[in-house]
Amino acid sequence: MGRLDDRIALVTGAGNGIGAAVAHCFASEGAFVYVTDVDGDAAERTAASIREAGGQATAQAVDVSRGQDVSAMFRTVEQGHGRLDVLVNNAGLNVRGDFRHMSDADWVRIREVNLDGVVRVARDGFELLRRSGRGSLINLSSIMASRGLRQLAGYSATKGAVSALTRTLAVEYAPFNIRVNALAPGFIETALTARVLRNPAINKALLDRTPLRRFGSPDEVARAALFFASDDSAFITGAELAVDGGMAAAL
Repeated sequence: MGRLDDRIALVTGAGNGIGAAVAHCFASEGAFVYVTDVDGDAAERTAASIREAGGQATAQAVDVSRGQDVSAMFRTVEQGHGRLDVLVNNAGLNVRGDFRHMSDADWVRIREVNLDGVVRVARDGFELLRRSGRGSLINLSSIMASRGLRQLAGYSATKGAVSALTRTLAVEYAPFNIRVNALAPGFIETALTARVLRNPAINKALLDRTPLRRFGSPDEVARAALFFASDDSAFITGAELAVDGGMAAAL
């Protein structure tokens, strides 16, 4: 038996990277997974891969910065299953650059996805999670919410807000048997971090700040998400788990 047998899960930003790994992990543990991504083709590739492996999944193109897309996403779940047991707020982006040169347009772009999108999904998914009776909302924050690194001001600010939102929603949603937790990945080898990690100087500096002396994989974050999704964490809400090789603990 899988740890998520008979559960319905939805993962945003699941076309690749961490989101795709989470979707695969959940499906392998028995969940039916709604795979969503702003890139509909990428979402379908993830869903098709899950089905080829014997899992259950369907794909949908969703831009979390667009209210109508999020509404349509939840209508699809309503029509298909009428409830959600696990909702993973993973969609995110970054625009690197020195803060003093950040344009209003870049700030708005980061905020609309990393924060407004998380707020919208967490709010509009409430009713479907409530119907589960054992709902789990998992937000993706970042180690950068509590650590400073040049050229990541917009990303860090929005992820810090996600961490704060997680704690508040844990209290507000608890009476409805919905647990709300966050994951704070460190540097994970994905397309989002590839350009940074290819720079030898930055690569070395980051490894020097990571006690385990390596970068993480999307699968390692997915296993942490599985913990929050499953009954293994039934008495845990309002928590943030660092999946960072010890970076948060290092001086």
